[in-house]
Amino acid sequence: MFVMNFKKNILTATSILFAILLTIVSGVFISPASAASSDWNVTDHTRVRLISASDTIGKNKTITLGLQFELNKNWKVYWRSAGDAGYPPSIDWTGSSNLKNAVMHWPIPERFSILGFETLGYKKEVVFPLTINLENPDDDLSIKANVDYLACAELCIPYEAKLEIFIPKGDIGDAAKASPEAHIISRYDARVPKSAEASGIGIKSAEIKYNNDDGILIVTATSRNSFNNPDLFVEGPDELSFSKPLSWIDANGAMAVLEVPVSGLSALKKPITETELTLTLSDAGGARGAEFAVVPINATADTLVVSDLMAPELNGGTSLVVILGLALLGGLILNLMPCVLPVLSIKLMGAISHGGADRKIVRFSFIASAAGIIFSFLLLAGVLVALKSAGAAIGWGIQFQQPWFLIAMALVISVFAANMWGFFEVNLPGSISEIGAATTHQHGLGGHFLTGAFATLLATPCSAPFLGTAVGFALARGAGDIFMVFAALGIGLATPYIAVALWPGLATRMPKPGRWMVILRRVMGFALAATALWLVSIIAVQVNAMTAWLVGAILLVVVGVFWLHHRMGRRFGRLEWVAVAVLAVLALLAPDGTRQNGYSDNDTSELSGIWQPFDRAAIPALVRSGKTVFVDVTAEWCITCQINKAVSLSKGRALARLKGENVIAMQADWTRPSDEISDYLATFGRYGIPFNAVYGPGAPNGFALPELLSQQIVIDALDRAK
Repeated sequence: MFVMNFKKNILTATSILFAILLTIVSGVFISPASAASSDWNVTDHTRVRLISASDTIGKNKTITLGLQFELNKNWKVYWRSAGDAGYPPSIDWTGSSNLKNAVMHWPIPERFSILGFETLGYKKEVVFPLTINLENPDDDLSIKANVDYLACAELCIPYEAKLEIFIPKGDIGDAAKASPEAHIISRYDARVPKSAEASGIGIKSAEIKYNNDDGILIVTATSRNSFNNPDLFVEGPDELSFSKPLSWIDANGAMAVLEVPVSGLSALKKPITETELTLTLSDAGGARGAEFAVVPINATADTLVVSDLMAPELNGGTSLVVILGLALLGGLILNLMPCVLPVLSIKLMGAISHGGADRKIVRFSFIASAAGIIFSFLLLAGVLVALKSAGAAIGWGIQFQQPWFLIAMALVISVFAANMWGFFEVNLPGSISEIGAATTHQHGLGGHFLTGAFATLLATPCSAPFLGTAVGFALARGAGDIFMVFAALGIGLATPYIAVALWPGLATRMPKPGRWMVILRRVMGFALAATALWLVSIIAVQVNAMTAWLVGAILLVVVGVFWLHHRMGRRFGRLEWVAVAVLAVLALLAPDGTRQNGYSDNDTSELSGIWQPFDRAAIPALVRSGKTVFVDVTAEWCITCQINKAVSLSKGRALARLKGENVIAMQADWTRPSDEISDYLATFGRYGIPFNAVYGPGAPNGFALPELLSQQIVIDALDRAK
């Protein structure tokens, strides 16, 4: 009965946790109001304003602004080359003071195809980064911008917005201070095409096959890391029209061939082989891009073309069927990963509670738990799709980068621990707790369902073999692929539950609940308490030690309230829940600072003396000088990362090699959100950690290591790169 009650008791807390999660993950990316911004210019379909990355000029000769658009559903604005229709936003700076010149930058656009017409632009929101060069850095900057733009849905409406923003020079000697809007400008600046060296992608050749008016531009592209859904945007003379490319990726992902249909060639005044084209090569859904100026040459008879390549799948590389198989396997292996150990108490108590129970009850209970796991994976997929559509950086386990989520998790786990210790019992609302009661003849399936859902939330900071490949594939694709892959991951993680549902004897043959189960409950309560302490330790890194101590004290008081409630024979009625709610609000208000780290400084092992801060730009020069570079992307909330360091990096021959004269060990700390690290992971098609890569004279473009490391894997990788 204890576990029957436990199944009921988690419903209220878990429901609250899901509400908090959705609020945090969706709300944390909303920019706060800032003085370093103009007023919104509002129309029936759009809002537009200027924002600044800094509150003052400081001593800078150049500052960064952003032209921010927010668009109603289905409305869009256009890229610098709009496609078959439309025109891009333009800015007239007349009336501005201390402005020498301004350069507008264009993030990678989306494609929109309607009735055979193809256009390029942005929906929902976009920020165009603006580089502002000053006449005099010792003077204030006053900007007056007259913005002309076209907004389109089923119809198109031209708009004009008059915007003004004032950036003071600041106090003498003071450096420019980042504004609250700096992060959103940075997020869209990361999607602006970079150089070939910075993005890791390049153009090997551009050839043209044509006959009279029509032709095919054949572009061969190369990548330092594997391509993941490449795209190509072509700009040229107004007489030409370029369609969406057909693409093929080779077996190892290092090369892609893209065919772009071209029309209007007969209208050119000179041959296209004498015409310069601008090629914008994009990959991973715009996560990385590079821009090139090329003059195409005539294609030869043996030119590699997509239509001649017997590839199993065009425009994607790996088959979706294979990825779904890897997702199933990765989800199954996730049950064995260290991050899932804290939920073993929930799984174990759920299994032993069925000792001697009816087989039908066991079957439906475990089906409900499996359904909770799969549902929560689909919920995570929905949140990630929403964030990706909003242009936010996404990845596996990113909710653990938010201190509010960690506090909410620590609160719920502390409540669970108090329940395991017998300090309180909760009667769920009958409409929820009795879901499925007619089937199971017990308290219903609601508690079993939410047990599986909660177990999934605790499992997400871990990455397992094959899981990283599947998640990386999904997050670089569309919403449909994301939902399919995450559903397969959920089925994989739920496989043990499904197995018990198919063979109920696995649970019914366990000993019947008794006194021994009360003792086991208390032991499991301490396991959950240890998990809460681990979450508090992460808060110390993400925010600061004072906040962690405050949250820890609040958690102790919460448990103390339940203990007092138990000792006093429940004399206070429901007042203790009011007290717990007040304490929970105080805990969620605790984060009041941030901590920026390029690498982790909490490693007290021998490794602590060899790590250097991650510097992606420095890697090519180090490799050219003969160095081998070992990159470790880690986070305090990633248990697998810590185990990799403890078992495979901080001892023996692997440690000796990392300490070698020609080896540079770099560490990137992803405990808190970082667009730089997210972009770096995306170049390898990865969206989760642990992640390790090795570069060297033998592998100048680098290669990724498996999620689980061994000393031999590390040594072999260093040898290969050397």
